[in-house]
Amino acid sequence: MTAPEPPPYKAAEARAAAKAFVATLDPRPAVATIQDLLLLVSELVTNALRHAGAVTALIFGADADTLYVQVADPSSDRPQQRTPDLSGCTGGFGWPLVLRLSEKADIRDHPPGKVILVAIAR
Repeated sequence: MTAPEPPPYKAAEARAAAKAFVATLDPRPAVATIQDLLLLVSELVTNALRHAGAVTALIFGADADTLYVQVADPSSDRPQQRTPDLSGCTGGFGWPLVLRLSEKADIRDHPPGKVILVAIAR
């Protein structure tokens, strides 16, 4: 894992940090993989801001086969699977999207909150 990024205050900052991280990789991941990474980061950070009130850490990592993202927040509450709201008012799409795009999604206690670690194929 790389050194933690300053905690983002909005999803756009998290996407910018992800783009900067990807720019350091050699070889670079495929365009579709980068798009998936940006969507994952956006969803994880948006969920942390919306449901936990803050992001306390954002960390990226990579090995030969996998890209990793860790997002920490101050809430110990786990993400909840809920029926998506098709009217667009209350959401419900983020966590299912994270699970669909990632090869692995792990939630770890990190008192007082939690860390969500996702991995996607490089």
